[in-house]
Amino acid sequence: MKKTKAIEILDKAAIAYELTTFEATEFTAEEAAQKMNLPPEDVWKTLVARGDRGGVVMAIVPGPHSLSLRKLAQATGNKRVEMVDVSELMRLTGFLKGGVSPLGGRHPYPIYIDQTVNQHARVAVSAGQRGLQILIAPADLIRITQGSVADLIE
Repeated sequence: MKKTKAIEILDKAAIAYELTTFEATEFTAEEAAQKMNLPPEDVWKTLVARGDRGGVVMAIVPGPHSLSLRKLAQATGNKRVEMVDVSELMRLTGFLKGGVSPLGGRHPYPIYIDQTVNQHARVAVSAGQRGLQILIAPADLIRITQGSVADLIE
């Protein structure tokens, strides 16, 4: 398996993590949780949105929950935010749907992480490739992404 940029960033920072792979077909957090035998709330999805004032941001939320665009707008200082179209993901991030990682993307966008992250011993986020997940401690995820923790879910 080729190391992704996300894995290289974690290795360089000497952050402990575990890698898990699975055969991805649906490219959803629910599929990842099922195939990795993890509770759905331990698998987090990285979503890409665009604010009317601040531009592109990433939001990391637990798989079973929906991102509140209103709450994300508040957290980011925007009047409103909208999800970017899936056709824009590769150009904006360098990742395909189902493989968007908060680490190692094409551009360093501001990252916002739902506040429930601190209720978990570890969470799974994409390593930048479909079917490849990083299991990481929330404090390490927050630190390495320089993420802002906020209330983001419905």
